This record gives sequence, structure tokens and C-alpha cells, in this order.
Amino acid sequence: MSQDSIPQLAAHTPEALDAAFGALIAQVQSSAVGLATPEQQEQFRLKWLGRKQGRLKAVSDAWLKTAPAEARKEIGRRFNELKQQVEEILAAGGERKTDAATLAREAIDVTLPGIRRSQGAEHPIIRTMNEIVRVFQGMGYSVGVGPEVETDYYNFESLNFPPNHPARDTQDTLQIANQHRKPSRDRLLLRTHTSPVQIRTMEQQPPPIRIIIPGKVHRNDAADATHSPIFHQVEGLCVDTNITFSDLKGTLDHAMKAFFGSAVKTRFFPSFFPFTEPSADVQISCIFCGGKGCRKCKHSGWIELLGCGMVDPTIFGFVQEKQPAYDPKKISGFAFGMGVERIAMMKYGISDIGQLYSGDVRFLESFA
Repeated sequence: MSQDSIPQLAAHTPEALDAAFGALIAQVQSSAVGLATPEQQEQFRLKWLGRKQGRLKAVSDAWLKTAPAEARKEIGRRFNELKQQVEEILAAGGERKTDAATLAREAIDVTLPGIRRSQGAEHPIIRTMNEIVRVFQGMGYSVGVGPEVETDYYNFESLNFPPNHPARDTQDTLQIANQHRKPSRDRLLLRTHTSPVQIRTMEQQPPPIRIIIPGKVHRNDAADATHSPIFHQVEGLCVDTNITFSDLKGTLDHAMKAFFGSAVKTRFFPSFFPFTEPSADVQISCIFCGGKGCRKCKHSGWIELLGCGMVDPTIFGFVQEKQPAYDPKKISGFAFGMGVERIAMMKYGISDIGQLYSGDVRFLESFA
């Protein structure tokens, strides 16, 4: 398109400019009809925006460059509007192309069968832990949580473990390195039980309190068929006025029946834990033989499952510094704890605890 094809402006009045640029806009709109293919869009671009023979270059040479100084501003404004309209038409054509291509790629044949997304399943440890927690939640217990990296004070001292207690030994406890310069109670370690959460909760909340504490714990145990340096516990704490050992027995008996079935029986044997007095080990009638005796229960008819006891008044003494309401002369409580892996192995017939941590999909699929 040459400059000769652009008529000269007869005048530079607003009316004359409206007529001249209106005619060009009509030409743009008419030539923009049917820009369906890339080739047609390229021809439109060259016709109007070509650097050498484009129609807009011809307009600029014929009208803008030769216009008197007082008319150039108005002609330039109208020229920019014309150019913007051409560019918008080109952009809209490209969008239509992209949309069509995208729709073609994303087309779905609704007559084909759908792709079913496979669903995962809870790990047997998580499933067992959640089942235990739900049993106690049904009895009004709330869930307590706390850090896995604990201080010596919360993990041992506040739970009545004396400084020379074997559980503090590095053979039993995984200590954080480079802690020797800190005071003994401030040294960090990986918690060996979830009991520190009991202390932290009592420091934050006055009695009455009923919490169930699931969580991961760490001990420096050699791995074998029944031991792992990483395992899980569920502990419970109940503190109120007039709490007795009968309340403890009734709570655990109800929980074991809810978890293992109404035919399960429980019995208690004297034991020792630094943070409870009196303390007891809890056994349940063998769920495999119904108490008749088998290899699973070593022909005794009973399986030891957890430890428990009445909270030692000394524990309340540690808490009283922050919560004076824990007066051992006015309140009492009980606590208990059980290993999740041991219960999961019993319930699902797992003989090696290592299978729970192997990540073997074939093993895990059997619980889906």
C-alpha cells in the first residue's frame, strides 16, 4: 500500500478529521472480518502495520508529518486511537486461536469410562492411635499435644525422675549434642514418653482436667522384632477432686472393652513408676484364645498391655509453682500410658515391629 492511496486532507478542522479517520476505521473493521487462520491474521497485520508499506505508515507520512504544527497534536491522538484499534483486533484474533486450540486439546469424550483415583488408607499405627483416642474422647477426654524435643526438666525432673535414675542415661535417652554448658534441667533431648505434655497442660490449665496424649517418642533401643528407637504412645491424665483408684480401674476397663470387645476382662498387678503411687500394670484377657491359654499369651490367658497409677503428690508440687490450684491436699488424679505399636501388632497379627516402618507398599496395602 503506497502513500498515494491515502487521500490528502482538505482541511484540519475537527469535522474534516472526524470524516477522514472515520473512513479509515470503517476500512479496518471491514478488513477484520473473517480472520480465522494465522495466514489471514498475518495479511491483516502487514496491510495495516507493515513497516514499509503498511497503511498506518502511509497515514503517518501523508497526514501527520505534513500537518501544520497546531494540528499535529489532534491528528496524533486520532492516529494512536486508530493504531490501538488495529492492535486490539489482532490480539482478539490470537486469543480466539489460542482458545480454540486449548479447547481442542482439553476436549473430553464423555462416553469413555472415567479414571478412578485410587484412595489411600491410614497407616496401621495411625489407625490404631486414632481408634484409641476416639474411645477416650467418647468419655470426655480432650487431646493434648507437645514438642518432641524436650528439656530435661519436663521429661525427667518434673516427673519425679531423680538425677541418678537409669532412664536419664545416654544408653536409654537420645540427647541433643553440645548441651553440656547448659544447666541440667535446660538440656535438650528427644522425649522418651509423652508424659511431659501432662506437666505442660497442668501448668497451663487449672483442674479439673482430662486429656489423652498421642504422640511419637524416642529411646536409644536396639531394633529387633519388638523394639524400635522410634515408637508411639498414648497417655492419659485425669485430675479432679475425689479421684480414686476405682475411677482408674473403671475407666481402663471400659476403654479396653470398647477397643477389644465387651468380652475382654482386665486385671491389675502392683508395679512401680516414679510419677505414680500406687502404680499398676494392666493385663487383659487374651483376645486370641479368650483366656484359655495359647502361644500368644504364653499359655497364661492374659496379655500385659499398659501401665497406670495414681498421680504422685510430688508431681503436683512441681506444677503448683505456676498453678496453685493443684494442691495435693485437695485434688487427686490418675495417669496411664500404652504403646501403640504393641496394640497394633496384637490387633493385626504383625510379628515384627520393623514392618510398620519399612515403607513396604505390599505390606501396607493389606490394611487398605
